[in-house]
Amino acid sequence: MNVIADLCVVPIGVGVSLGSYIAECEKVLLKAGLKIRLHGYGTNIEGEWDQVMQAIRECHETLHRMGAPRISSTIRLGTRIDRDQTIEDKIRSVEEKLQAK
Repeated sequence: MNVIADLCVVPIGVGVSLGSYIAECEKVLLKAGLKIRLHGYGTNIEGEWDQVMQAIRECHETLHRMGAPRISSTIRLGTRIDRDQTIEDKIRSVEEKLQAK
């Protein structure tokens, strides 16, 4: 089953600058072959359910290896079976509605 996820990973106990941790997590997602789109407070991820979940686990494992003693992640998931839909489709739909007004 295809899923679109919104992932926000917050390493705890590593200081206030988290960019290097987020960059490593992005590398994990790219290496997994998933379609991703970084945004200001997280990353949209598109792919098969099991691949997405495994990549999120690998993000946690990677950040723990980097020294993060705790990690708090927020994940929102969306699936649909009536038709195929990509991250770009969802964004384009809203942008078209904005331009129509």
